[in-house]
Amino acid sequence: MRKKILIVEDDVLLVKAISYEFEQENFEVFTAGNGEDGLAMAEEHLPDLILADINMPKMDGLTMLKELRATEWGKNILVIMLTNYSDEQRVLEALSQKAFYYLVKSDWDLSQIVAKVREKLGS
Repeated sequence: MRKKILIVEDDVLLVKAISYEFEQENFEVFTAGNGEDGLAMAEEHLPDLILADINMPKMDGLTMLKELRATEWGKNILVIMLTNYSDEQRVLEALSQKAFYYLVKSDWDLSQIVAKVREKLGS
């Protein structure tokens, strides 16, 4: 059975690139362009892992993560924050909500992100 990844990101080109990389590695990929839609997709598909940006319309990634953790179905989903923010406050907030990794986009290429996901999922 293929592992399911949910990408919650409002940058359409980045979503296409990341989705392609994960599909090539045989992951089932779902996407959402904001935190509100991300929550709905997470509840519908129960992904094995969520990659989420912070700065998004409608609902930011940290709010989405907090709301996800408040649900029975979402309290243990693996989450990696993938963002441009590197300030300590946002990092600590994400980690306090049990984000497993906090990756700054400019520091990681797509193959490294895929490798980090494989490492976390044990696949």
